[in-house]
Amino acid sequence: MNRVTQTTLRKSRSIDRIIQGIATSDGAGVKLTRVLTGKLQQRLDPFLMLDAFGSDNPDDYIGGFPDHPHRGFETVTYMLAGRMRHRDSAGHEGLLESGGVQWMTAGRGVIHSEIPEQNDGVMEGFQLWLNLPAKRKMTEAWYRDFPGTAIPEYVTEENVTVRVIAGASNGVAGVITREDTEPLYLDIHLPAGAGFSTGIPDTHNAFIYVYRGAVKVAGTPVESQRMGILSNSPEAGGVTLTATENARLILIAGKPLHEPIVQYGPFVMNTQEEIHRALDDFSNGRLA
Repeated sequence: MNRVTQTTLRKSRSIDRIIQGIATSDGAGVKLTRVLTGKLQQRLDPFLMLDAFGSDNPDDYIGGFPDHPHRGFETVTYMLAGRMRHRDSAGHEGLLESGGVQWMTAGRGVIHSEIPEQNDGVMEGFQLWLNLPAKRKMTEAWYRDFPGTAIPEYVTEENVTVRVIAGASNGVAGVITREDTEPLYLDIHLPAGAGFSTGIPDTHNAFIYVYRGAVKVAGTPVESQRMGILSNSPEAGGVTLTATENARLILIAGKPLHEPIVQYGPFVMNTQEEIHRALDDFSNGRLA
């Protein structure tokens, strides 16, 4: 594992708003917390949704997500613990396991399922929806699994461990880059009292979600199971976090598309007409 010297920032982004997720269920009764909802899509453009799931009760997850369609965006599933089987109408299949990432571009359309391959134990992770620009919404569907061993990691001088899923942090590049949205996706593990800094492009909207422990950002505490939306401060080159106890969190940032967002369930397009076409294509077997 790489040891790096982290970025020194003259100023950190601050916390603009604290968000508590909404408990809900999806798929075949999978219990989850919807952290990023439709109300935040413009503020956190290009991100459309973030779900956090985690339970050691099989009744909360065993039904999984049977066949369902998508069009117009990408899904990023990060599995902290558990095993989930993916199959889709484009002929892709893969097993997502602990520490791994599944990146799917729905593009013009795909029908897929995500079903647990375990009958007990913990299943925990996140699913993020990342918008596609208008010019790429009807691209061909694409899919790839990245096992946990493929995710680059580094350790700072304060023994903070960082997994780089997308983008780059402190000189370490992740497994995925995207030209239009330029996403940054980090999983950060901090010992109590440790600090961590990373650069974030001035252009990007950004947020953290703390899933263990608690941290402070520019003096503002962010407790466990809370999202902290980071301010858009042109003079800040990134963010500095300090752990008030042992903490784990994800840091996500992306370049906004500044395009209309029209969503109907699993379809995200730019106009109502395109949504109607997606529904018609799905009803008539033309989605994928």
